[in-house]
Amino acid sequence: MNNDFKRQGEEKPLGQLVKGIMKAYGLEEKMKSYDLIAAWPELMGPAVAQRTKEIKIVNNTLYLSIDSSVMRDELFHGKQIIIARCNAHVGEELIRDIWFN
Repeated sequence: MNNDFKRQGEEKPLGQLVKGIMKAYGLEEKMKSYDLIAAWPELMGPAVAQRTKEIKIVNNTLYLSIDSSVMRDELFHGKQIIIARCNAHVGEELIRDIWFN
């Protein structure tokens, strides 16, 4: 048997390999951002989710477009709680600030 095609190094679980590839290509943070956006209704409840028209994350800032000025004001005063919930959900400091439109 030709030894040119033998595996080099140790075997690793598939999940660990996928995580390594995502990190190498800079996709890990993007996937956490998508996960956070998808979990927005669960994190904030149906009333806030229904009033949220757009969510995006750019440079560790969560940009929210809220169609109710009253709710936007309430959320503004609870910024630190929202940041803490979001970061707890993804397991790291992904969000550092929130901007409301």
